[in-house]
Amino acid sequence: MTDESVVALRELYLTLPSEAGPVDILRGIDLDIAAGETVSIVGPSGAGKSTMLMVMAGLERPSRGSVRVNGRELTDLDEDQLALFRRDHIGIVFQSFHLVPTMTALENVAIPLEFAGRSDAFACSKAELEAVGLGHRLSHYPGQLSGGEQQRVALARALVAEPALLLADEPTGNLDGHTGEHIVTLLFDLARTKNATLVLITHDSQLAARCDRRIRINDGRIESADSLLTPPTPAMRVVNS
Repeated sequence: MTDESVVALRELYLTLPSEAGPVDILRGIDLDIAAGETVSIVGPSGAGKSTMLMVMAGLERPSRGSVRVNGRELTDLDEDQLALFRRDHIGIVFQSFHLVPTMTALENVAIPLEFAGRSDAFACSKAELEAVGLGHRLSHYPGQLSGGEQQRVALARALVAEPALLLADEPTGNLDGHTGEHIVTLLFDLARTKNATLVLITHDSQLAARCDRRIRINDGRIESADSLLTPPTPAMRVVNS
């Protein structure tokens, strides 16, 4: 990467149909996120937070606008190309884990590397699970793991391919406070170790405050962008629409 932002959203709109008529979910989002930055996305339910994250991941197509991730324009890619791009450049951690129940922890983490044809898929997966403290759970299935252990498996899977961008949607939402704190510490530590840019959605004000920047979304628009640690560089700017 050069000095180009890892994420660059320009004039981003998303309108979805409904029985009552078209619903504007995103309404003119402009946002840059720099390499290595940690950013929290906050706002009320229904504000468009998760939708914006899914657009960054290439899992939702905008109605119009530009979505550049790691230097690639996602709106130019078809579904197969998007899947390959996600595999190589984006890690995603969901609130509900989304592990394959018939696969062991080791097999779940190996999925993106196996899809990439990596001969070292299981060796890398083992190392990643050891990094999240689950070296003793390699052969366990998701149903044999606690919620915190399942989220650690999901985190290992998201990071095993060393993505440039790590997206987390309410990663502690299904966990108790103590377990959630452990997951958050792992999330930040591993993102830093992997040099990944971290963007997370949270309703937890303390978790949001641990990030370099807090972006508040309301009614499909960016309402504010607070730099919590250091003044934003030009690559971190938010252009209000």
